[in-house]
Amino acid sequence: MPTDTKGHVPAGYADEIVISESSFRALHRGVQSRPDIPSKKRKREDKGDPSILHGPKAYKGPWAKWEEEKPDSSSEEEVEVEYEEDELEDIAREPPPELATGYEDIGYGKETTEFHGSEEHDYQGRTYMYKPRDLGIKLEGDNSDLKCYVPKKLIHTWKSHQKPVTQMRFFPDSGHLLLSASADNKIKLFDVYHQRELLRSYSGHTKSVNDIDFNNDGTEFLSASFDRQMKLWDTETGACKSRFTTGKTPHVIRFNPDPANEHLFIAGMADKKIVQFDTRSGEMVQEYDHHLGPVNTLTFCDENKRFISTSDDKSLRAWEWDIPVPIKFIAEPHMYPMVRSAPHPRKNFVAFQSSDNQIVVYASTERFRQNRKKVFRGHNCAGYGVDVAFSPDGEIVASGDTGGYVVFWDWKTCKMWHKIQASDVPVVSVAWHPRETSKVVTGDLNGVIKYWD
Repeated sequence: MPTDTKGHVPAGYADEIVISESSFRALHRGVQSRPDIPSKKRKREDKGDPSILHGPKAYKGPWAKWEEEKPDSSSEEEVEVEYEEDELEDIAREPPPELATGYEDIGYGKETTEFHGSEEHDYQGRTYMYKPRDLGIKLEGDNSDLKCYVPKKLIHTWKSHQKPVTQMRFFPDSGHLLLSASADNKIKLFDVYHQRELLRSYSGHTKSVNDIDFNNDGTEFLSASFDRQMKLWDTETGACKSRFTTGKTPHVIRFNPDPANEHLFIAGMADKKIVQFDTRSGEMVQEYDHHLGPVNTLTFCDENKRFISTSDDKSLRAWEWDIPVPIKFIAEPHMYPMVRSAPHPRKNFVAFQSSDNQIVVYASTERFRQNRKKVFRGHNCAGYGVDVAFSPDGEIVASGDTGGYVVFWDWKTCKMWHKIQASDVPVVSVAWHPRETSKVVTGDLNGVIKYWD
């Protein structure tokens, strides 16, 4: 190619530039763009709506599956499949696949009740709610003169539940009826005096019942279950009046004992919260959210103006009623989860069943300190939610035991008084009769309830 003395190409040759074959190939490799190759990166399905648990739009989050690769229609021949009418009906009847996280849709359960007693009304038309006056025992009024003793013999056995007894409650004040909850999803009411028969069963929960609690006059009671439902029942008729739920499992439930607030109750939940409901409106009116683990116990104190809560987070918190900020927080390295509680009937103390095989006592006044002189040992409770109970005069502490015992201590000296072999399986529920000097009921993992005197 001709050039001038300075190496420039003359104007006439500008359109006839010739490049060698090797230079052209090198230039072609650098300039040529990559052909359009379809992306091989897989995509995930839609994460879904966090407020929906079931169905096509349910929340899957980081567990969303990979989208299935669809075959190229151009590379495969379309095959037309013919179905007969019967086959089409079978396909239409098949339920849609469950696309959510696999949680079971538990539902409410249908509430039913059945009366099992010999007669529903006496000769005057009164039901079992009437407090008997033919016993020679004062079932009403002041019982401050009561002197209690340790029971020694078995006087009755109820074998009605099919699975472990989870909680038992005597009828408020009089104690002439006994209400029991069980892992067989049933709640049952027994007559404590006269024939000592099963009076009524309450069905409606679809999973184990965790806790039960009477209101002040015993006309209603609450139940909490692993089916995530809390239900309000009529004690006399067995009708379910209301249902309450937050979508989480309630572990413990308590009516407010104050007559001015008897329409309110609190529940300790598995999601670390304590929720407060109004039975009149059915709405949640308050939430106490400071615990770091599932809530195990709720205990009212200080004339029902405050309550104490314990949790699996190995802490104790004290609250003013209706104020969602704790006024006291106790969490020390030596503490274990406290799984059951009982207020002292005549003093400002609360006893807690600790998971390290001992019963510890805390003051229920301003400082909420642990009373280190009051520690009750000698039983085994680790791994179970074993009840603790006080005698009506507050002088005897009772507890169940994983070895099948019911154990009694003296409140003043903390010495063990007596041990009764109540079962061959763990005794998890214990309750002391509010009007008797030495009558105690125990419930075990076989569903057997025993009455001691």
